[in-house]
Amino acid sequence: MTCRDLADRIESIQPEARPQEVARLCLLLVNSVEEIDELEDEDALTEAWKEMGLRLQAVTDQHAAMTEELDLLAQSDPRDFAPEQIWVLIRAIKVQSQILQMYVGHAVLDV
Repeated sequence: MTCRDLADRIESIQPEARPQEVARLCLLLVNSVEEIDELEDEDALTEAWKEMGLRLQAVTDQHAAMTEELDLLAQSDPRDFAPEQIWVLIRAIKVQSQILQMYVGHAVLDV
């Protein structure tokens, strides 16, 4: 299976998807399996699609929550940071690494 084949299958599953979304989904799906040929099987593609969707939603939700915390943190003076605020920064790094890991297909940073 080629990326073009996978993109065609994604477009048939989600015809309203923009080209950028199709490309993103291709990358996420390919990184979710050992070999791209695994996705030729309809059941394997469906399972990978569901798993990737759940992981993406979880990371997206974490990112949204972390963005809100970081916005609040940005309004304070860094010289007065409390330990809890340092942990907010550490959690933000972890969330960003999870997102990056999904796109590159392997652990990037182990925080």
